[in-house]
Amino acid sequence: MGDHEGRRTDSLRQQRNRTGANSGSKQVKMGMSSRATPTVTVLLGGPSAEREVSLSTGRECAAALREAGYEVTELDAGPDVVEQLLATCPDVVFNALHGRWGEDGCAQGILEWIRIPYTHSGVLASALAMDKTRSKAVFAEAGIPVVASSIQSKSEIMADHVMEPPYVVKPNNEGSSVGIYIVDSGANRPPVIDATMPEYLMVEAYVPGREFTVTVMGDRALCVTEIVTDGWYDYHAKYATGGSHHVLPADVPSDVTDVCLSHALTAHRVLGCRGVSRTDFRWDEEKGVAGLIALETNTQPGMTPTSLVPEQAAHVGISFPELCDWIVKDASCNR
Repeated sequence: MGDHEGRRTDSLRQQRNRTGANSGSKQVKMGMSSRATPTVTVLLGGPSAEREVSLSTGRECAAALREAGYEVTELDAGPDVVEQLLATCPDVVFNALHGRWGEDGCAQGILEWIRIPYTHSGVLASALAMDKTRSKAVFAEAGIPVVASSIQSKSEIMADHVMEPPYVVKPNNEGSSVGIYIVDSGANRPPVIDATMPEYLMVEAYVPGREFTVTVMGDRALCVTEIVTDGWYDYHAKYATGGSHHVLPADVPSDVTDVCLSHALTAHRVLGCRGVSRTDFRWDEEKGVAGLIALETNTQPGMTPTSLVPEQAAHVGISFPELCDWIVKDASCNR
């Protein structure tokens, strides 16, 4: 940041402090500001590969928050995001960003720096969960089962099989199944990686079986959903209408349900997540409970019309406006 930008940001931050906006670390409470109606800025869009998903999530959450009684503005996160936030001084930022910069600790660091309470996980948990290699190491240390993986360069991956097929190649720090390659067991050649992909990628052993996910809300794991698709649970299957079918609750043995819920709650805790998270699993039913493998934890899961978190919340009796209201009331700094 140049000197001019630094002086402007300092000036705006001083202006914000003079307005009496909350700069503390405690959770948001109704009536915390002098405004009769709490104000929420929904941060959406941004520059990541998941921009369109974020726009959909943000708009849905903004509508739900208005229904819940908040005064809501929507802010597409661009280069002037700090200036805009400091100028408007919302009581809370609802972070509806997805992907890099929005859920990897960057946006969270900005919000901590300018002292605006915000939703979802903080800097460390966001960065840790977004880095698949490091989060898997944390899972393994906590006794959550994961599969073998390594970080390899694109040239190494395309030169020869770096792992016995079947395996998966994917970015180490993206979500929404962006940029995933599946290498089948009978593949004679390694994948040809698109030039736009990062230079280093994760290569991970393929986990056969059924796809599960669990939402954690605070200290509560809600339920287990099975995601049924015709093929891989890719970007289209996640977000297109009819792209996947959700079985809620999942039709699985009770011990598998219990372990899924337990692992999701443990993942939320050991990563240091706050608010809502969602942990994804694969299950090889031929192996019973031992066939359950954790894939990753999403610290800012999608909240679109086809998303899993609102669906699970509704299943346990929490409406979408109530869910968004809970997330806002959980907001704070020092997360």
